[in-house]
Amino acid sequence: MSKLGLYVHIPFCKQKCLYCDFSSYTGLEHLFVAYTTALCQQIAEQGGMLCKPVVDTVYIGGGTPSLLPAESMEQILRSLYSSFTIEDKAEISMEANPGTVTLTQLARLKTAGINRVSFGVQSFNNELLRRLGRIHTLYDSMTALEYAQAVGFNTISIDLMYGLPGQTLSGFAADLKQAAALPIQHISVYGLKLEEETPLALAYERGELELPDETEEEAMYDLMTSFLPAQGLFRYEISNFAFTGRECRHNLKYWRYQPYLGLGCAAHSFSHGQRISSTASVQEYISAIAGGRSPIVMRDILTPGQSMAEYIFLALRTTRGMVVCDFSQQFETDFFEHFGITCEKLENQSLIATDKKQVWLTEKGMKFGNIVFRSFLPD
Repeated sequence: MSKLGLYVHIPFCKQKCLYCDFSSYTGLEHLFVAYTTALCQQIAEQGGMLCKPVVDTVYIGGGTPSLLPAESMEQILRSLYSSFTIEDKAEISMEANPGTVTLTQLARLKTAGINRVSFGVQSFNNELLRRLGRIHTLYDSMTALEYAQAVGFNTISIDLMYGLPGQTLSGFAADLKQAAALPIQHISVYGLKLEEETPLALAYERGELELPDETEEEAMYDLMTSFLPAQGLFRYEISNFAFTGRECRHNLKYWRYQPYLGLGCAAHSFSHGQRISSTASVQEYISAIAGGRSPIVMRDILTPGQSMAEYIFLALRTTRGMVVCDFSQQFETDFFEHFGITCEKLENQSLIATDKKQVWLTEKGMKFGNIVFRSFLPD
């Protein structure tokens, strides 16, 4: 049986990035204490209700978790450890913004239980960072990574982005080269997406934003997929690369359709074919917990067709792909009876490959994954 993963959402940011549509908010520093109190109460309630289940991964995301004072994060971690049975070798990750950490803070968080830290570097070019609305600089990134290494984090990860306003192929190549020279064990690389109503999307609609053309962006993608493995950072998911054994175990739970519990406002949970979401409002979340009410605002019970489609395309995001017998065990049905025609079509397009025991994306399929994923959706 799969052990439980925990996702803890910290919704606060110092400044909203111009491309971000996540549930994160600025100017709410006055709610740090109240939110921490409510979050710890929910943690205790959920841990008690579930009889302190065994947990092998914890992921603290946001927002900017590193914006919370160290004492608040320590309080949250104490609550997690007292309310759940967290394994000795559990992976406990925290996202951080390079512009919001200090050596003392990171040392305290390491002592409190965090053993994996992920920095949202995005680029090593200060001008590109400014165009994204990031609050940090190259100096901040290098300093944060130096601090994280000094205090002894087991795994240090960074995020990079490509397809940015004003970015060139040679500039992205320089970012990749600089990243590979750092004391990191994991890297996530994402292409910029213009999400509706974000400042960058609106600027693009007004003709005020110039992005790399499709050919140059594809060249950046191709460079990423060839350069990082050559440095020993092997691809294990469409956007993620790591040294062997340093893959993000928590994110693998998502792609392997394993259960996870979301805690905090805007947090999502998944178990037994049911997806649950909490209110995205910080104030409503605090009020609900204080008033003894559930913060849940959505329960979605997936149909068998939806569940099978999700299982398939989440597994296909990984380089391992989908194990056919695992699918059959999960859904008590034969994969190829349901999806044989779909697979044949995708194989003919060189988007997937199969040996009848596994199904996986080809290099072309990794590049055009959304085409593959849509093919498995129910009518």
